[in-house]
Amino acid sequence: QVQLVESGGGLVQAGGSMRLSCTASGRTFSIRNMGWFRQTPGKEREFVAAVSWSGGRTVYADSAKGRFTISRDNAKNTVLLQMNSLKPEDTAVYYCAAQRQITSGRRASEYDYWGQGTQVTVSS
Repeated sequence: QVQLVESGGGLVQAGGSMRLSCTASGRTFSIRNMGWFRQTPGKEREFVAAVSWSGGRTVYADSAKGRFTISRDNAKNTVLLQMNSLKPEDTAVYYCAAQRQITSGRRASEYDYWGQGTQVTVSS
């Protein structure tokens, strides 16, 4: 099993920045890819960004390109999501996820482990 713990959410004004962190523990050797998703009430979980466990490959949703950066800290088993130029429509619960296979990383169904989520609220 892999445990994922997110941190870094909160309230920020539009145009501001926020950094989310996700720390993995347990059988981390089984992880091949990690991603960030977000969800608002009544909507499906939406892909934001993903990074290979080695850190060599990243992929972003169109809504995140140019504003968000996903990265890995191998020494700390941590994945970071740096979010800049935040908009009110970025408001959501953000989830960290890990998968044991390397796929496109864009589908929530491809992931094996999930964190508990952290609320990000962007005020206008």
